[in-house]
Order: sequence, then structure tokens, then C-alpha cells
Amino acid sequence: MNREILAGRPFRLLYFLYELASPTTVYTAKAKQVELAKQLGISRQVLNVHLRKLRSRGYIRAGRGFIDITEEGLRVLGFSANPAFVFVRVSPLKKEEAYGEIASLPVQRVFRVAGDMDAVLIVDRDKLNEVLKKLASVEGIQSVKSYIASQTLK
Repeated sequence: MNREILAGRPFRLLYFLYELASPTTVYTAKAKQVELAKQLGISRQVLNVHLRKLRSRGYIRAGRGFIDITEEGLRVLGFSANPAFVFVRVSPLKKEEAYGEIASLPVQRVFRVAGDMDAVLIVDRDKLNEVLKKLASVEGIQSVKSYIASQTLK
């Protein structure tokens, strides 16, 4: 990946766009439309008609080689755009086994952290109860705290 240093007007433009932008939860599918059409068993032209409908409703954004599912698109699919955060404290003697089980849970992301907690999980709100039940059966977990995001501020 080319890590070009950005300066001058392009940098100012990018920063200006950042300041104007609203934070969103986006899922990106990196696929070319011709490959996607082939996988779906339809022509590229038919795929394009459907993508235009989804784009006009604000469910996706598309570009060369990618399609983003927007927050609105996630809502239509029944997924939560604002996730839950689960903070987990693990016994020092059981960390490796517990981390292995935690990593296999149906979560968006898992982070090992330093501080009062040992792991932070980002979980789709619809899967929170399932994740909490599974965490309750993981040996070595000392405490679990969960928080649900109500709004993205930045």
C-alpha cells in the first residue's frame, strides 16, 4: 500500500470533508460488479439496476471495487448501527483459554486491553444476549460489563 504523505490543498480538502462528515457504521464488500453478478447468477446490467435502487434509497454507496452498506441499509436488514460494548475481566491463570473462546464468539471485534479490564468486545445489539450467555460459561471470566451505544457522536 502506498503511504503517500498528503499536504497542501489535498490535505485541507480531506480534513474539510472529515469535518463535514457524519460518523457512520459501514460494512464494505470489496467486490467488482462483474464478479458479484456472476456469483448471484445475474447479468451485470441487472445487478446495476438493483444497485441503483439500493443507492437511491440510501442503503449502499458504491465505487470501483467496493460497495458500502450504510447505517440505513443495516437497519433494513435488521442489524443495529449502534453496537454494544462488552468489557471482560479474566483470571490471569485462564487468560489464554478464555481469549480463545472469546475470539470464537459472534462479535464484530475483540480487543485485548490493558487496565481494569482485559478485553473489549464490540457486539451487534441483536447478538448481545447470546454473547453474554456464552461468556457466562467461559471458565476464567471474573466479570462482564455491557454498555449499549445510544448514538454516535463523532
